[in-house]
Amino acid sequence: MILQALTSTTAVAIAQRRAGLADAGIRSGRARMLLLRNTLALRTSNALAFLTGFVEPVLFLVAFGYGVGALIGDVSDGEQSVSYAAFIAPALLAASAMNGAIYDSTFNVYFKMHFQRVYQAMMSTSLGPLDVALGEIGWAMIRGASYAVGFLVVATLFGLTTTWWSLLLIPAAMLIAFAFAAIGMSLTSLMTSFQQLNWLQFWMLPLFLFSGTFYPITAYPDWLQVIVQATPLWQGIAMTRSLAFGVIDMALMGHVLYFMVIGALGLLATTRRLNALFLR
Repeated sequence: MILQALTSTTAVAIAQRRAGLADAGIRSGRARMLLLRNTLALRTSNALAFLTGFVEPVLFLVAFGYGVGALIGDVSDGEQSVSYAAFIAPALLAASAMNGAIYDSTFNVYFKMHFQRVYQAMMSTSLGPLDVALGEIGWAMIRGASYAVGFLVVATLFGLTTTWWSLLLIPAAMLIAFAFAAIGMSLTSLMTSFQQLNWLQFWMLPLFLFSGTFYPITAYPDWLQVIVQATPLWQGIAMTRSLAFGVIDMALMGHVLYFMVIGALGLLATTRRLNALFLR
């Protein structure tokens, strides 16, 4: 009885706070509950998957940066010449933030949506679809930040960071994770079978290989460079390279705006889809 009374009192308080708000039907302001749930899940079953997202870019850095890099020498990024390891390090950080966000917002979200039916249960409470979207996307941002911190420590130990601007790689990784998680979750909400997730993985590999991760895109013809520059991973790599090399200009602001826009669009699309699926 006491628990029921407390639950009822909380529900009434939340309803009162939401009354009269434009987004009252989709948000209760309790997205933090998603973060709490994901934190508890990390402590039990998801820790290994979380850790591999950090180890993978470090392995690429060692294998390519110092293995292949010994054969290549310095690389020009258009502004200055840097070692090959320093050239690919910020790109691998951006790719790591992308991969972690996509994994969280596709496979994890699909499993919760169709097998565990977590979101159905959540939205039978005071939580709204915007709470769920913000919570899951926020978790992807935390994951991106943790990868950035760990990778930045490794890069510093290897002597690959030369400017204090490199500290901004942490919020940059969070911004990349925000955009990819928002788009990934919106696409996952449209999928009706687990096999459809393979299409996302099909596109992820060429995105990783051909977005300038391992070499400048000036190797491509002009028309192909324009296409590559429109992709989100290239935008992320260009942003992280600018910060890693201390190049602060209007182009950097353009990359930030790019991710803010597609992240906002993805968040809006995700909220609408969750609303349509579970609050009909």
